[in-house]
Amino acid sequence: MTTQQKGFTLIELLVVIAIIGILVAVVFVALDPATRFKQARDAVRQNDVQEVLSAVKLHQVDNAGSYLTSIGNMNAGEVYMIVDGAMAAGCDDNNAACDTAVTADTNCVNLAGLATGGYVDAVPVSPAGTVTWDTGTAEGTGYTLQRDATGIIHVRSCESEDTTEISASR
Repeated sequence: MTTQQKGFTLIELLVVIAIIGILVAVVFVALDPATRFKQARDAVRQNDVQEVLSAVKLHQVDNAGSYLTSIGNMNAGEVYMIVDGAMAAGCDDNNAACDTAVTADTNCVNLAGLATGGYVDAVPVSPAGTVTWDTGTAEGTGYTLQRDATGIIHVRSCESEDTTEISASR
């Protein structure tokens, strides 16, 4: 008379444990909240950069090729912190947090005219990363603008958390 033993073999148990381990690793990677928050903030920054660049170019088209006065007064090739208001100094104070440094302390460019002209609802402010940005009362918006001698406009996000640089040019 033979008896049957009920239960699992050692191989079956090891296979189940390995499958559970793989599933836990996949879920942990997929749900890494810190990385997801960084990617979300970078997505907002990319959208804001595109919005500012489009508004600048639309204003230029609507005004027979002339830039907003504050952009026209910029020195070609220099990098400026975008502000929404009267901030006139301290624009390079957060260069350590910026992927592309602002050229000088007084390199602030006021883009409030884009908001008052209806090209944007408001001058965008970068989501807080290393620095808590503002509209330009103390820190600046966290976005920079550069005008080349050839007229090409470069808009960049100061901070990028999950990529090398967030920028757009036209």
